[in-house]
Amino acid sequence: MEELPASRVDAYLRRIGAARPGSASAAALRDLHLRHLRTVPFESLSIHLGQEIVLEGEALLDKLLLGGRGGFCYELNGAFALLLHSLGYRVELLQARVHSADGGQGVPYDHLALRVECEDGRPWLVDVGFGDHSHFPVAFDERGEQTDPGGVFRIVPAGGPEGDLDVLRDGVPRYRLETRPRVLSDFVTGAWWHSTSPASGFTRKPVCSLLTEAGRTTLSDRVLTITADGERTERTLGDDAEVLAAYRTHFGIDLPRVPVPLHPRP
Repeated sequence: MEELPASRVDAYLRRIGAARPGSASAAALRDLHLRHLRTVPFESLSIHLGQEIVLEGEALLDKLLLGGRGGFCYELNGAFALLLHSLGYRVELLQARVHSADGGQGVPYDHLALRVECEDGRPWLVDVGFGDHSHFPVAFDERGEQTDPGGVFRIVPAGGPEGDLDVLRDGVPRYRLETRPRVLSDFVTGAWWHSTSPASGFTRKPVCSLLTEAGRTTLSDRVLTITADGERTERTLGDDAEVLAAYRTHFGIDLPRVPVPLHPRP
């Protein structure tokens, strides 16, 4: 994994409002994780703007740092991996398949998550690219319940000889995680499928979502949902100007035009 220049590290830390940590500690990792979730949105806008998704380090950093954008799992966790590696953490890219409500699993390389070791050698599951998920890293080597502001999480053996792990939230399986390390280019096919296939939920409507101190703000196509202090409000935005203003106001994203669903539902 490449080491980022100091200027890129500093720019990334400014983007998420974080000071450079003095060491690769678990406390610093928790802080970086939460700050990332609260400043860099989970979003699929490139798919609906006709913009190419490039899984290369420089392209990911340019999108986040120069374009003021977010991304989906491959982009968010891919970029965060570069930052953490450059700050002294040992980082591995892991592939996962998301569990569906009917008990099935997504396509191979359906999701990208991170295994991160701190200076004390303890590993953590780090994931800033799964939307509404844990606010803090989850201990990779713990098999009991782990309480987080986002829910109660468990990492349990999935069974079988491969050594795969299931990540559960509030008792519900979220994704099945392989433990074999991968490289970013391994995920190109998964990213292509999710950004082009009519069967992918990402192509049906643009989504932009950000964790906030009070809850979460999500713009799904033209529906703006704000959850704050346990109260949820939802409204449908009107003209394009109102949609573009919502992207700027709530997510800090300035778009040239309103994203149009690539493969809208009939």
